[in-house]
Amino acid sequence: MIRLALLRPALAGLALLSASSLTALAQTPSPAATAPAVGSVPAVGSVPTGIRVWPSEPRLKPDGKKWRIGYYEGGQYKDYEVILKATVRGLMAIGWIKPMDLPVGNDPEAGGFWRWLSAHAVSDYVEFPADAYYAAGNFDKEKRPEVRTALLDRLKSQHDLDLMLALGTWAGQDLSTDDISTPVVVASTSDPIGSKIIASETDSGHDHLTAKVEPQRYARQVELFDDIFHFKKLGLVYENSPEGRTFAAVDDIERIARERGFEIVPCFAPFNNIPQAEAEAKVEACYNEISGKSDAVYITVHRGLTETSFPKAVAPLIAHDLPTFSMAGESEVRLGALMSVAQSDFVYVGRFHAETIARIFNGARPRDLPQVWQAPAKIALNLHTAEEIGYDPSVDILLASDEIFGVDLMQRTQ
Repeated sequence: MIRLALLRPALAGLALLSASSLTALAQTPSPAATAPAVGSVPAVGSVPTGIRVWPSEPRLKPDGKKWRIGYYEGGQYKDYEVILKATVRGLMAIGWIKPMDLPVGNDPEAGGFWRWLSAHAVSDYVEFPADAYYAAGNFDKEKRPEVRTALLDRLKSQHDLDLMLALGTWAGQDLSTDDISTPVVVASTSDPIGSKIIASETDSGHDHLTAKVEPQRYARQVELFDDIFHFKKLGLVYENSPEGRTFAAVDDIERIARERGFEIVPCFAPFNNIPQAEAEAKVEACYNEISGKSDAVYITVHRGLTETSFPKAVAPLIAHDLPTFSMAGESEVRLGALMSVAQSDFVYVGRFHAETIARIFNGARPRDLPQVWQAPAKIALNLHTAEEIGYDPSVDILLASDEIFGVDLMQRTQ
């Protein structure tokens, strides 16, 4: 290993390079737009005989009117707004919406960004009706059936929405029904197959629906984490329910644990049907509990992890010198997790969803569109956390890190 003190000048340069590469990434087409790739439609000329390629160029409805898009989420999980914004940026990139700056940070009010989008998006082709935002409270099990019924009734009777964005498992499940024909694009689900939103990677099972699938994404994350740290006891916090296990990819992690011979140290923290403050308190208590029982922690997605609660949750893990890997991505690495897979601010994910929407508006049946998508194999790394827990990343890890946080803070403390 090379000591961090000797690497600081080079790391400062790497951080600048990482920032510039992200800027370039945001300005360049996604792989789906330039070459055949997993989760993309092949370029013209390389398409197998009999396979139709649907265009993504902007167009109005056959009656000359704009396409109307609706939105449904189970609650206010932070990644939902992030992915919605990335999708909007993707629609800008391919010409469906005129370029504009989006608000920084998540809106604290439920549906706040959707209302902003409805009022400020400028497009000759699409619109986002303010009254087309639906949410089951904030993951409220009692409100969910009522909201689902109201939305399905609208889709079946009014026919005033041309496509629904379904963010999260609850929304995907509720719109995965043949009772409606309105096209549905499902996003931000940990396991759309395991949660029975779609039938398989290659077939959604519903003509009107498509969902992004990343096969074995979280299993590969845990394998990478184990390849680096070779842990014996992996801490895992999740809600002990069928949905909670799906959100946290528990089945995949248990399989990897059996194959590799490490033990899972669980702690159960509910997040559905409870107040936000309670969800945060439960998850913080769980991470404190497993900090003395684990030698590494895989931080799963959880409603109780927010910008405010996350540093409190990881504080005992850092105090016990535990390496941590965030399931969610670099947003949590920025807040103190040691590492994750870099998501490049969801640029590629947003472009994938935008092109899916565009192809549906160009006549594609959602069921016929590709669902498989693979994230670029890059790492997000927090060097300040690394120094706090006494971890010296190898040069290989540093070279594989597309996003590096904590360099400036480390230099200011010298």
